Amino acid sequence: MSSLRIFLRPGEKVFLNGAVLRADRKVSLEVLNDVSFLLESHVLQSHETTTPLRQLYFIIQAILINPADAADARDLYRHSYDLLSETVMNPQMRAGLATVDECVKEDRTFEALKVIRQLYPIEQEILSGTAVPVQSLEREAV
Repeated sequence: MSSLRIFLRPGEKVFLNGAVLRADRKVSLEVLNDVSFLLESHVLQSHETTTPLRQLYFIIQAILINPADAADARDLYRHSYDLLSETVMNPQMRAGLATVDECVKEDRTFEALKVIRQLYPIEQEILSGTAVPVQSLEREAV
């Protein structure tokens, strides 16, 4: 049986299967079975959902943190994902979103969140207008 070690600093929180635990001192936990968890440093607060990708992250985070309401969050995810995937033209972002969707469908929400965090810089480039347009890439290839 494989195990997972989680290291927490004093006052740090971890979200385990919908429960919120806070360490009162430096501690390490060894998880011996499958568990859904999210470290406090990876939890996005509602006021931080300032971009479409961060909004999608927040919805997936709700699936992970609050299993009791996961069905509603999944419905909201599907709607938000469909809208976002229809508007994104950047090939890297489209590929990343496809990976996110596959992870969510396979109930690998932690991995989906990890992929989204990796897409943040690409989204920032797109929103700031510094990303290379798809048409420019096609012209360079010719």
